[in-house]
Amino acid sequence: MMTKHIFSAQEFAKFARTTRDTLVYYEKIGLLTPGRNRSNYRQYSHDQLATVNLIHTCQALGMKLSEIKELIDNRSPALICQLLEDKIRGIDDTIKDWKRARKLLCILRETIHSVLDVDETGITIQYIPKQSVTFGDLNDYSGNRDDYDALFSFYRSCSRKYPDMDMNFSVWGTFSKERIKRRDWRWPDRYYFNDPDGKDEKPAAFYVVGYRRGGYGQSTELYERLLDYIDTNGLTICGPSFEEYPLNEICTPDDSNYLMRIMITVDKTE
Repeated sequence: MMTKHIFSAQEFAKFARTTRDTLVYYEKIGLLTPGRNRSNYRQYSHDQLATVNLIHTCQALGMKLSEIKELIDNRSPALICQLLEDKIRGIDDTIKDWKRARKLLCILRETIHSVLDVDETGITIQYIPKQSVTFGDLNDYSGNRDDYDALFSFYRSCSRKYPDMDMNFSVWGTFSKERIKRRDWRWPDRYYFNDPDGKDEKPAAFYVVGYRRGGYGQSTELYERLLDYIDTNGLTICGPSFEEYPLNEICTPDDSNYLMRIMITVDKTE
């Protein structure tokens, strides 16, 4: 059996990883009461180390000293167990939030990095692997509805369908091949979240890819250049286009200097 050891205030402060002044304050507020020797010097037992450890743990969990005192004054195995369960649940929620934030920051970094050295004036044909995204419903432009009405409907619809989904990823647009062929690219057929864990997929395919500086919706000139490239090179449009803004208000203060990327799905049959 361990011999019960008595510590001076200075010794106890060292073992408890705190200071003598802190111990004096704990005594003042009734949080940790030492014994006294014949000379009236403070003395602490090694049992009280567990109490100090509990205080440190509770402080790390964000509890106030007044809350810790109430807990210690009324502590029981059941009460401590419930506290720990509540705090563990809170930590798990915080970890989940941080993971979601990290995922968002990583995809933003990757998106920006992907265009830092790109030739903004050139047009290329690239095979791009499938990519997870989350598509919205087909946009409704009936009556007097415009693209902003459709965008708000997209957010509302996704929020209802996927209540736990992170709604902070970039939102881009897609156009059907029929609309591209008839040169109708004013407003997107549908919007989508650039979510790496999305519910849908942007298909693996060959894409004709081009870039243009400008604000949102200023895509006509780039579409025209891409269609000229497709015709000149004997390619066939076989799927939708994806209109993206890798550089937007997140990293570019001038809204007329955003970097747009348009990718049109083509059949590259030799």
